Amino acid sequence: MKINIIYAMAKRQLWLTTEVPEGATIRDAIERSGILAQCPEIDLEQQKVGIFGKVSTLDTVLADDDRVEIYRPLIADPKTLKGRNSKAD
Repeated sequence: MKINIIYAMAKRQLWLTTEVPEGATIRDAIERSGILAQCPEIDLEQQKVGIFGKVSTLDTVLADDDRVEIYRPLIADPKTLKGRNSKAD
């Protein structure tokens, strides 16, 4: 099966494609993709992952052509930034 792995950093985005066998999990695909070597800051025990924007667990079984996303932790609370970029400011 072909699986896409996506990780967006502040200044660049990675989109990797990897082949995995039937029954492979999100963790399997991430490990096979090589992204952990390219981005050592990724901590799968702390960061959330998902498929097509839906948060999932690392043991979720994948389907062909799934897009696995690795989400970066927030560096600011969006609630405290509310209104900072509004036209009323």
